[in-house]
Amino acid sequence: MLRILLVAIGLFSAAALPARAQSYPERPINLIVAAPAGGSTDVGARIIAGIAEKLIGQPIVVVNKAGAAGQVGWTELARAKPDGYTIGFIVMPGTNTVILDPERQALIKDDSFVPIINQVLDAGVVWVRADSPYKTFKELIEVNKKAPGTIRAATTGILSDDHLNILITEEATSSKFRIVHLEGNAAQLKETLGGNVDVAFDNVSGVVKPIKAGQARALAVTDQQRSRFLPDVPTTVELGFPTIISSSTRGIVAPKGTPEPIVKKLAEVLKRAMDDPEHGKRLDDGGLAVRPMVGAESQAFWNEVHERARKYVDWSKKRPQ
Repeated sequence: MLRILLVAIGLFSAAALPARAQSYPERPINLIVAAPAGGSTDVGARIIAGIAEKLIGQPIVVVNKAGAAGQVGWTELARAKPDGYTIGFIVMPGTNTVILDPERQALIKDDSFVPIINQVLDAGVVWVRADSPYKTFKELIEVNKKAPGTIRAATTGILSDDHLNILITEEATSSKFRIVHLEGNAAQLKETLGGNVDVAFDNVSGVVKPIKAGQARALAVTDQQRSRFLPDVPTTVELGFPTIISSSTRGIVAPKGTPEPIVKKLAEVLKRAMDDPEHGKRLDDGGLAVRPMVGAESQAFWNEVHERARKYVDWSKKRPQ
């Protein structure tokens, strides 16, 4: 009798999932952003939330949970009830390095989230002040190889994508920078434009305005294709360095265990929102390149970035300073 009852309960639960997905959502959805308001991830989140909530029929509320380079917000997201009413942004490789760095003792794991859809791939860029003596990427590398550890290279934080980009560049060019860790894009802009560091590794969206204003010079975009925001700047692949690839990639995920029909519905709605001309125009204004990836494609990209980040997190611990 008990076995029959358990089977009946299981059948009822399985049948209830599609019905629940059809009626979902019945109340507002929280969208966690593990960063302060005003940053590029937050801006992108608010743009897509404003469009998607009109399509899904419920408010999508952006909730900023900053702290510990994203660890606070991502931990809360992973611990949320997997019912589709709490979703959030992760940042690759930022989320990956938090998971992989043993010193952080992170509670989140590489399978803590279910991918819904990727929104942005913000390619890395190597840049200098407009009056810098370094005119090209190859010239920078040649000088760096001749005098290792003397060129000051700024990141936007320890184990950020920009830090990893420096390590990737060092490996590919057999050279060594003097790494200067700064807290975020604003500090990097200030110190580099002020002449306190020689070169900066950042993302296109973070420096496209100073470049267009003539304050800074981009030496290379660390992607396989040129940025449409900096169409005259060569890629590292074009310059003969095919392994120097780096970006800050931002995607929307749900806590592990969120029912597949709900994940699928969210992906469909968010993809429609990304296809909206308003979404593209507003991200263009911020220098953010839309790069949708859904489901298996998004998971495959996560896996690739995670393994790549693992290598350079390990290397960063062993690298002589």
